[in-house]
Amino acid sequence: MALGDFVLCRQRSLESISGGTLGPAQRLPSIPQQLMDDHLTGTGRVEEEEAQHAAEEQRRWGGGGGGGVEAAASVPHFPHNLYLSDLRHDAGEPVTLAGPLESGVVSKWRMKDRMKTGCVALVLCLNVGVDPPDVIKISPCARMECWIDPFSPTSQKALKPVEAVGKNLIAQYERWQPKAKYKVQTDPTVEDVKKLCLHCRKTAKSERVLFHYNGHGVPRPTANGEIWLFNKSFTQYIPLSVYELESWLGNPSIYVFDCSAAGMIVTAFCERPDWGLGGTMAVPAMRDCILLAACGAHEILPQNADLPADIFTSCLTTPIKIALRWFCPRSLLTLDAELIDKIPGRQTDRKTPLGELNWIFTAITDTIAWNVLPRELFQRLFRQDLLVASLFRNFLLAERIMRAANCSPLSYPRLPPTHQHPMWHAWDMAAEICLAQLPMLLQDPNAEFKPSPFFTEQLTAFEIWLEHGSEKKKPPEQLPIVLQVLLSHSHRFRALLLLGRFLDMGAWAVDLALSVGIFPYVLKLLQTTATDLRQILVFIWTKILALDKSCQVDLVKDGGHQYFIKFLESPDNIHPEQRAMAAFVLAVIVDEHPPGQLACIQGGLVGICLMHIQSAPSGSEGQPEPLLIQWLCLCLGKLWDGVSDGVTLALQDNAPSILGHLLSEPQPEVRAAATYALGALVTVAAESSADNTASEDDVDEYVQAAEQEIARYLLRVLSDGSPLVRAELATAMARLAASHNRMFRQAAAAYLKPPSHSSVLPPFGPNQRSASFPYSTQFVYAGKSIDSELGVQVFDGAKPFWPAIRILPSGASLHSADSSPLSDTPLHGESPGSSNGVMRSWKRTEDGNIYVQCITAVYALARDPSPRVASLGRQVLRIVGVEAQVVKPSRASGLPTHQRNASVPAIPPTPPNPGVLHRSTSWVASASGNLASTWRISTPPPSPPTRPTYLTGTAGSLRRVASMELSSASIATWDSSKQPVRISGDIGIQSLSAIPRVSNMPGGLAEAAGMLTYGLSTLNLDSPVASVSATVLPQSTLYSWSCGHFSRPLLESSHDDEEEIIARREEREHLAQDGIAKCHQSRSSKVSEQIASWDTTSEMGTKALLLHPFKPLVCVADDKETIRLWNYEEGAEVVNTFDNHNAPDKGISKLCLVNELDDSLLLVASSDGVVRVWRDYAEKDNQRLATAWQTVQGHRPGVRSINAVVDWQQMTGYLYASGEISWIMVWDLDQEQLASSIPSQSESGVSALAASQKLQSAHFLAGCGDGSVRVFDIRSRDMLVCEMKPHAQKVVGLDFLAGPDHFKIVSASPAGDLKFLDLRNSSGPYQGVDAHKGHLTSIAVHRHAQVIATGSSKQVIKTFSANGEQLGMVRFHNSYLGQRIGPVSALNFHLYSILLAAGATDSIVSVYAGENIQGMQGT
Repeated sequence: MALGDFVLCRQRSLESISGGTLGPAQRLPSIPQQLMDDHLTGTGRVEEEEAQHAAEEQRRWGGGGGGGVEAAASVPHFPHNLYLSDLRHDAGEPVTLAGPLESGVVSKWRMKDRMKTGCVALVLCLNVGVDPPDVIKISPCARMECWIDPFSPTSQKALKPVEAVGKNLIAQYERWQPKAKYKVQTDPTVEDVKKLCLHCRKTAKSERVLFHYNGHGVPRPTANGEIWLFNKSFTQYIPLSVYELESWLGNPSIYVFDCSAAGMIVTAFCERPDWGLGGTMAVPAMRDCILLAACGAHEILPQNADLPADIFTSCLTTPIKIALRWFCPRSLLTLDAELIDKIPGRQTDRKTPLGELNWIFTAITDTIAWNVLPRELFQRLFRQDLLVASLFRNFLLAERIMRAANCSPLSYPRLPPTHQHPMWHAWDMAAEICLAQLPMLLQDPNAEFKPSPFFTEQLTAFEIWLEHGSEKKKPPEQLPIVLQVLLSHSHRFRALLLLGRFLDMGAWAVDLALSVGIFPYVLKLLQTTATDLRQILVFIWTKILALDKSCQVDLVKDGGHQYFIKFLESPDNIHPEQRAMAAFVLAVIVDEHPPGQLACIQGGLVGICLMHIQSAPSGSEGQPEPLLIQWLCLCLGKLWDGVSDGVTLALQDNAPSILGHLLSEPQPEVRAAATYALGALVTVAAESSADNTASEDDVDEYVQAAEQEIARYLLRVLSDGSPLVRAELATAMARLAASHNRMFRQAAAAYLKPPSHSSVLPPFGPNQRSASFPYSTQFVYAGKSIDSELGVQVFDGAKPFWPAIRILPSGASLHSADSSPLSDTPLHGESPGSSNGVMRSWKRTEDGNIYVQCITAVYALARDPSPRVASLGRQVLRIVGVEAQVVKPSRASGLPTHQRNASVPAIPPTPPNPGVLHRSTSWVASASGNLASTWRISTPPPSPPTRPTYLTGTAGSLRRVASMELSSASIATWDSSKQPVRISGDIGIQSLSAIPRVSNMPGGLAEAAGMLTYGLSTLNLDSPVASVSATVLPQSTLYSWSCGHFSRPLLESSHDDEEEIIARREEREHLAQDGIAKCHQSRSSKVSEQIASWDTTSEMGTKALLLHPFKPLVCVADDKETIRLWNYEEGAEVVNTFDNHNAPDKGISKLCLVNELDDSLLLVASSDGVVRVWRDYAEKDNQRLATAWQTVQGHRPGVRSINAVVDWQQMTGYLYASGEISWIMVWDLDQEQLASSIPSQSESGVSALAASQKLQSAHFLAGCGDGSVRVFDIRSRDMLVCEMKPHAQKVVGLDFLAGPDHFKIVSASPAGDLKFLDLRNSSGPYQGVDAHKGHLTSIAVHRHAQVIATGSSKQVIKTFSANGEQLGMVRFHNSYLGQRIGPVSALNFHLYSILLAAGATDSIVSVYAGENIQGMQGT
């Protein structure tokens, strides 16, 4: 039985329920395969599909009287694809550390104060032949001491009886602790005992000392805690206080008192004044003292002649012998007790009868203790010291035997009663099975011994518990037995499998297993060569290391890492997920552990991981296991992080190129892991000196070139749709900025270079994009063409361009070859030989360009819509020396003031210093002003410009430069004593305050370029380059977060509520089908009955709204992007209100629901192209950001904003986005990356998008600003199916019509005309309706009912049928009973009911119902 059959080939019964796995899982393709199979490639037309589906749709829609049940039955099944519902989306940002713990609750199993007993003092006060005066012995009575009869003639020949007893007692103790030093005192005096104790403590040093006292020949201890010894002549009994005895022995120590009334001593110890018995806390001396007493304070030892006199000592030192002798008279077997001494075998050989009995006894007593003792006490008594553990196991037997003789053994710490524990019955059965075979084994030495079924039965019991147990139930009592079974070859494999299943139940299970002592056993098993144990051992170690990182030290110390390296390298057919577990184990071993890193590097782990990444199969059928690739990358990143030898090996093996190919993988976790591994290749000095420049000059050119190449690979993921990937990019950029600090600072100086002597021109040709879009990522554009050598970008088929703002001399040509931002041509006002020239240190133009690209990327990351990514980006800017400030302009300036963005916290401003140049952030700010901030950079600028002629005046005054032409003669010498100045393009002011005020001014070139932002940039001219060590590098959380995958159940579904999830899904499907059937029957619905109205109190009116398909909720968004949810059945109850973001740029585009049949997500698209997806949006103040990214980047020349439009297609998982650009961006939300960039083929921007929601269709529509409509099919090669121009003005909205025809659409323009189009006839519309006399603002089309609604700014709403027939109208009535609506700005139909929500430019939102339509009940 292989592990793959049992452990890892698990049933993923809920593949459709996402979130059960942390790492990437095999997902359904974005486009259903049936769509691809049905489509005839290369045709780009749709006539063939009509014939295939028309009959089915006609049956669904035909007749209209088939009844709801029949109609619902014909509805095709709903897609089960879930998007943005993995664990990485649960909290928006995977920053919660779920990785292996270095310390904490799981690490409590490791005994920090493990010790051993180094010396044993044996004191025997027998005085053979003389009975103590306070003991009356019966006849016959027990006489045997250590299984010797002192009165037997045979025992007196060789040695004195008491000496023979002492010798035997040493032998019995040596069975449990052979390495201890033993000293015996027979019938001693007080002085003898003192010398013995002092000698033992001196010998043991800090180890534990055992003091064994046999007082069978002296009186019972006194009430004051005194034991009795002898004088030298044996004429008197001399008392010895246990307090004095304890002072001689010291601590730690353990006392065994085998005498009558031994409980007196325990009481005296516990009542010792300096131990503070009345307090709540025990002193250390009390904690380090252990006592074992044979009986209670008022009890006498049993005198049964069939048992030895020292029965307590016999139980502690010879448990098997005494247990069987005690059991024989109570068994139904007729067996001579003398045969017990003849049981064949050795106690250390588990294959023999005696060894098996000892093995079973150890397992049973361990199990009893585990189940009745507190965990801490069990650890201290049964796992801290081998001898103490053995004595306490045997003490449990003593309690059972002696309680049968009316004696109650005592201990300190006190143990609960265990003599009636059910596990003793299992011991009796095992003993009886063994004893039943004893006569046969003694008669025939060749007879075969039949092992006991004890362990098999206990494993079965453990397996039954695994089927029904959980964390909330009582822990399995068989866990210590499973540990013992690991010692057996015959049971080991099954025990490991069951143990693996138990560990998979969670952290609590791992904690229990480690607490019971599993660690040394599984550590030793790594030395085995058995191939059948490899997979389960890897699994077990995965579960252990997922919760306790401290085991890495033990693994490296014992060479355990080699086991996992060999497993990973093995050419055997091993499941990829099992190899991923081995990679995870190795990643934990090398995580921040230099000995582990060096050991694994020497073991060839770098080459092995790279080999597996390269050999991973490609293609849809041979898709590699993403979890394996992810952990190979994480393992590599941890392996070579901070280790120069590892980095050298990686570069020699071409690791950057190998990892670079993973940056386009479909799984975000894989892309993020590859980004992390690439970033870890960048070497950052542990301690950077103040002269960081000199340290950079010492860097090997080969390493520097390699790191520049790494930077080029990293820049590919700047536009990645997953915040997980972009966060890793930010941390990698931080390492690059720290390692190449001077070059980054120079690039930042070039990026922020004051343009006071130059013309500010966008770096593109007439037909290329503007540089002023809100995502500073021209050079990394989704769907771009990348020059892998130079990192340049190509858009729309144009020439490559450099991604930074050009600073050109006023008379320079726009397209001159030397106009790149880092060209060798000196900038205006900068001499080629100037020592201050920023660009003179750049060895090659392309070298400088990569740094400018990096600094541009960092600015883009600082403005990322994901709060965590933006925070990381700002940290990188601080490393470079650039800091951000939010400046609140003066209200007297007439410019709007913006509050600080909560997601982009401001950095406290610093007062101006001499030699500081302040300039505008317009070079890095977007046209839409996403971040009103100040960038301060402490890099000396090249030839700092000083224009006192232009920079004079009082604070707040400003003067526009009359000419753009500036000569070099006008440049004066820089005077560091002057006050800081602010330069905004060609506009300058002198400021006398820390935060200057901005006055109103006419627009110009600076304003057109988006330069007028409310903030400052500071270039510190005098301060030296800051030490990188002064800035803490941001740390990646990907590794710790990814470790959480293995800490969760892997063998079974992790969804405790999966039945509830399935039931809710089925219920909603039934509701949806029933609603669709009713919509099909209601062809002519007059949607005019107002059922609810709500004043949102918004000053901005309604920009977009959405009706929840299964709850009576309306989601409303205004132009400030405030989201409000309203329960329209509960009056004016506001369910939740929150801001989509706090950036100054506001503007909403659309609201959509993702995963509408499950736990839906609210997708909010802003007009700047940013999409944010919210979880738990309908819970009061509990909304969480699942993800956020920029869907549209850049816009057309001459356009001031993007005006993004989006639409979501649940069936394919595609989000379509466009706007004032030449492309339609198709984002795959399953992969969270750009799937395609489709040319819009329109000279104007896209003003409306609509995706088909039909299961059999993969079309989407694009309405353009010139009134044209284009139809695209994502399955065809050419994408474009047809194009028409039904309108003279821009398309306000369009959508597919409901009904049997998949290819009929309707579109509307502001002129008020509705055009009905057929995709099969591209000549023009087949019908037109003048819905409004101009001023049409919104259109909504019902997905399942043939109803269309249009809204006008004239306060009118009209509804039409699919044939263009007007069904109803809602207009403004000023009367008391009339409906009061404002200029309509947004409309939305309910998905499965004929309900219409309408929003206006005022604060009123209304809901209208169709006639004879019942509203759906919320679930």
